[in-house]
Amino acid sequence: MKTGTIRQILLITDGCSNQGEDPIAMAALAKEQGITVNVIGVMEQDVIDEQGMTEIEGIAMSGGGVSQIVYSQQLSQTVQMVTRKAMTQTLQGVVNKELQQILGGGRTVEDLPPEQRGEVMEVVDELGETVELDVLILVDTSASMKHKLPTVKEALLDLSLSLNARSGDNRFAVFVFPGKRNDVEKLLDWTPKLESLTSIFAKLTTGGITPTGPALREALSHFNKKRSLRSLLSGDDESFFEESV
Repeated sequence: MKTGTIRQILLITDGCSNQGEDPIAMAALAKEQGITVNVIGVMEQDVIDEQGMTEIEGIAMSGGGVSQIVYSQQLSQTVQMVTRKAMTQTLQGVVNKELQQILGGGRTVEDLPPEQRGEVMEVVDELGETVELDVLILVDTSASMKHKLPTVKEALLDLSLSLNARSGDNRFAVFVFPGKRNDVEKLLDWTPKLESLTSIFAKLTTGGITPTGPALREALSHFNKKRSLRSLLSGDDESFFEESV
């Protein structure tokens, strides 16, 4: 099987968007471009925001990704779980497309005999350890997230350590919304490690608005800039996962 790059947006938020484009529509656009949108909703122990939960689930569903509601103290393990679960879903989707081309009739992994199914899932697991992974992390810095940011920082450092144990290459970028001057601000450009977040997060200011739609739009734009640069340098803009997912 050809290899490529799995591309994910990881949105960490605690509330409803209230400015700019519809984030569910932006997530659907991301999916069309082969980028999975995963959402983690960070909730207070005693507050259940039904509107926020509905939006979180809607964004992930439109973006072909995974959503999870979590209390902040469980955030670290959740960030890793959501990222890996979305990788497996993406790879299964790629394998299913390959199977349909080979076997015809719209057959998927679930239609295979148990022994063959097990062999295919071994391939998926192996690819999950070796495939290249780009994760653009969007962190909500609206006013209500202020006391949750230290936990977010620790969760992202743990994610970096966990994923860098894979043999495949990882690249992370981190954006926050709202930014100091604009709806969205880039904290960290593509890097294999997130250690530099330690100093950056301490300087973050939090604001009142939640421009989730514009943040997703900016994330898409950043992926496309990266792709254009790669094609300019290599003369090749083809990637199996970017095409097929």
